[in-house]
Amino acid sequence: MKDYGSSLKTFLTLCRVSLAAVLLVALSHSSSQALDGKASMPAAPEERPQSFSKLVKALKPAVVNISTTQVIKQRRFKGMPGQPGHEQDQFRDFFGDDFFERFFGDIPQKDLKRKSLGSGFIISKDGYILTNTHVVENATEIKVSLSDEKVYEAEVVGRDPKTDIALIKIKANGDLPAVSLGNSEELEVGDWVIAIGNPFGLDQTVTAGIVSAKGRVIGAGPYDNFIQTDASINPGNSGGPLFNTKGEVVGINTMIFSPSGGNVGIGFAIPVNMAKEFLPQLREKGKVTRGWLGVMIQHVTPELAESFGMSKEKGALIADVVKGSPAEVAGIKRGDIVLRYNGNDVDKMNDLSRLVASTLVGKEVELLILREGKEMRVKVKIEEMKEEKEVVAEKGEKDLGMNVQDITPEIAGYLSLEDTTGVIVTEVEADSPAADAEIGRGDIIKEVNRVTIKTLSDYKKAIKATKGNKVLLLVKRGDSTLFVTVKVKE
Repeated sequence: MKDYGSSLKTFLTLCRVSLAAVLLVALSHSSSQALDGKASMPAAPEERPQSFSKLVKALKPAVVNISTTQVIKQRRFKGMPGQPGHEQDQFRDFFGDDFFERFFGDIPQKDLKRKSLGSGFIISKDGYILTNTHVVENATEIKVSLSDEKVYEAEVVGRDPKTDIALIKIKANGDLPAVSLGNSEELEVGDWVIAIGNPFGLDQTVTAGIVSAKGRVIGAGPYDNFIQTDASINPGNSGGPLFNTKGEVVGINTMIFSPSGGNVGIGFAIPVNMAKEFLPQLREKGKVTRGWLGVMIQHVTPELAESFGMSKEKGALIADVVKGSPAEVAGIKRGDIVLRYNGNDVDKMNDLSRLVASTLVGKEVELLILREGKEMRVKVKIEEMKEEKEVVAEKGEKDLGMNVQDITPEIAGYLSLEDTTGVIVTEVEADSPAADAEIGRGDIIKEVNRVTIKTLSDYKKAIKATKGNKVLLLVKRGDSTLFVTVKVKE
């Protein structure tokens, strides 16, 4: 017993010595990591710069104020029952405008001029300026004010409503101050950003904040990929630049999320890489031509991922394939899941839409798809997006001042439309019969003069067969359906 106790005592002593040695080594290792700057704990966050003043002084001259004027035709007001003028409107509706005006005359209405403000930034010394499409859309006059208070008239060079990017130009003598376009892909959540613009018409207002999120999809369009920031953005900031701390433009401020209409710390900017991608087309052609694959896609939810034997939800699920499309020719089938597109990962459904749209027409690309649990590669030759093929008035047709097109699977998927019959309005000209009748982009024409419209061909035939100077349209707008009369000028 004595020998056993002595051995146990010796063993415990050795254990204590070994444990102390291990702790000493661990502490030494931790100290050396701290000295080498390789500690496992995250580094302290970067402190906020004391001032952005030097950066702002250099950037402000290239940020401009955009003032637009839009002429809106004033329509005669129809009174409600019991209001003055309602009885006259009842007679007018029964006898017609010509009879009523011959006997009672009509009060002439003056056109209204709507003015609005926005922002933009000069990207070249010869006067090219980037802004939002909605800042200059339907404008009859565009004026650009620089920080030195010089004012120039501008013209629209190109615009892309689907991404809300527009390119305008001013003519100025001498070199203009221009900004540098950065790389929005390098932005990280938490990076400092600076916004300069004209909120509520207050010229050259500077705000700062951080990148709150990237790749935001907010339902603004089929190519949503917004940068979210808490830098104050308000009405009038639209089209202005979002800078990084290097003084490079990383985004185009475009909209806010706010129940009150003012800043609540949630603003969105278009990544500048998207604008750089489309700039050559906007400058040369005035519009953007996109690639087309010809599929309807949907998100891969956790439930769908499990059903398809995937470990996590990723990719774009093919819900349908358009007959005769590049996808059908390449052998892509309903139920395939696109994982990679031409070397780029497709993590979410919207990734595929953006990648296809930015592909040059006629280019052959390789898709990595998952089919029945097995990965396979498919090559597809991309065609021009059919959304761009809109109808315009032909000889002998009534020109309503709007463009319409078939409801493609992409449009139906984006707008969550179950009924794809009819044609969708893609553009309405300012001061046109359609604009006068308050037809808007996104309206769906279901009937023309009581004739059912299923396709673009039906629409063209019905418009061409119209007699007289009025067209009766059945319009679906959201969840509502209404009849609209469009009076065509002869």
